Amino acid sequence: MKKMCCVVLASVIIMVLIIRQCLADRVELKIRGVTSIAKTDDDFVCVTLDWWPPNKCNYNQCPWGTSGILNLELQNKTLINAIKAFDRLRVRIGGSLQDQVLYEVGYGVKDCPGFNRTDNALFGFSGGCLSMERWDELHHLFNQTGAVMTFGLNALFGRKKSKDDNALWVGDWDSQNARDLMEYTFSKGYKVDSYELGNELCGSGVGARVEADQYGKDMLTLKKVVEEIHPNPSTRPKVLGPGGFYDEKWFNTFLQTSGPNVVDGLTHHIYNLGSGDDKTLINKVQDPYYLDQVAQTLKDVTTGIQSFGPWTEAWVGEAGGAYNSGGKDVSHYFADGFWYLDQLGMTSTFNHKVYCRQALIGGNYALLNTTTFIPNPDYYGALLWNKLMGKIVLGVSHDSSPYLRAYAHCSRHGSGVTVLLINMSNSTTFEVYARDDLNLYPGNQASLQSVDNEPEREEYHLSPDGGNIQTDVVLLNGTPLKITREFDIPALNPKLVDPALPITVQPDSIVFATLKGFRAPACA
Repeated sequence: MKKMCCVVLASVIIMVLIIRQCLADRVELKIRGVTSIAKTDDDFVCVTLDWWPPNKCNYNQCPWGTSGILNLELQNKTLINAIKAFDRLRVRIGGSLQDQVLYEVGYGVKDCPGFNRTDNALFGFSGGCLSMERWDELHHLFNQTGAVMTFGLNALFGRKKSKDDNALWVGDWDSQNARDLMEYTFSKGYKVDSYELGNELCGSGVGARVEADQYGKDMLTLKKVVEEIHPNPSTRPKVLGPGGFYDEKWFNTFLQTSGPNVVDGLTHHIYNLGSGDDKTLINKVQDPYYLDQVAQTLKDVTTGIQSFGPWTEAWVGEAGGAYNSGGKDVSHYFADGFWYLDQLGMTSTFNHKVYCRQALIGGNYALLNTTTFIPNPDYYGALLWNKLMGKIVLGVSHDSSPYLRAYAHCSRHGSGVTVLLINMSNSTTFEVYARDDLNLYPGNQASLQSVDNEPEREEYHLSPDGGNIQTDVVLLNGTPLKITREFDIPALNPKLVDPALPITVQPDSIVFATLKGFRAPACA
């Protein structure tokens, strides 16, 4: 009787698997492995640290706590280990208040106040100050973790408000305080990968703005200062700007005025999900048609560079999805990964070199919990991207549902290709077969490469705990990801799969799959 029960149970399991296989959508994923379509930096994944003080509030909540640059607990073990896990994580220090920050260095600086709530001031706060003691502490964190620093400079220093336009700031940028900071930094042997001038002062600006031709002249000033302090080109920090929302005419004038080989990185910001209190935010992050809208901006930036600044490269300098600190019921949950990882994939295809996520910690859109420092789901998505996706971007396509997003890169380590598959459908399972479409030979049919003697495929399936996409607990191959008792980031181990089998992408899930045996000449 017991033996019969086992046979019946086995039969039921087989039937369930057969039914699931029949109900799943078969997808042929065509990977164009002969030639690449774009290339990112090795440090493509980037995060931000912001200046906001604890009393930065939106929508009757104050989600920043002590996560601002001046208040963050830099010795926190989880923070240190979270940065270390990337080996070389780019961190951009900047944000709305950076254009009100004084650096406590040089003869002209006598006071070093903190940010104070002031209703009639820019963004509701008076100017703040970065002490050199705090600057030393920040560099200790970066040296300890191997992080790469991009630092945002105060671009309003020395300017005045226009008499005719309250938002317009006029006059030349006064570089002296920035120069003093750079000289101090150089004297200490600290490394800064890049300096970015200003935050959201381009186009119509956010709170304040500067005209494009003036900004271009100020970039020339910054470049000269950097070259004087760092005469060795091999160790010289890059110069970035303007760090704001894309405005075609403004950006083109900016590049023309600054001229060749001045702006090393053209930085623009993306908050394509709208405000943090938008009730439809949960729907937007699952809507491929909505998410596609930002593609035009990414294309316009790269087109503008080709026409007006071929010496520079495109960066997304800040992106948090929803502005005003993100959405408290979406931005730190598993659901946000649909938007975030899709953004990483899409941005890379438009030849952007860096993508900076707002924020590492602070606000509702943080990768780490603002209070506990425990990683939110998007942290693990970023870590897997950094671990698996190389800098060479391949074209990929399929004829299935638009709710299945697909991206492919040469693998970061070793041979083969890694694909990212994002299933935004809450009901459809996809069975994905990867094929090489032989894109140098358009008359040929896409072919499924032989899998004889190929190594097993490595798969990383991310899914929400309990099937609820509004959870902050993410599962990797069915196991919850949690920091260890020693505050270490858990190991991200794949499951090994027979390469002859399809990649199964369950509803509301995200899959990274490394196809070690996929022979892509572009990756050779």
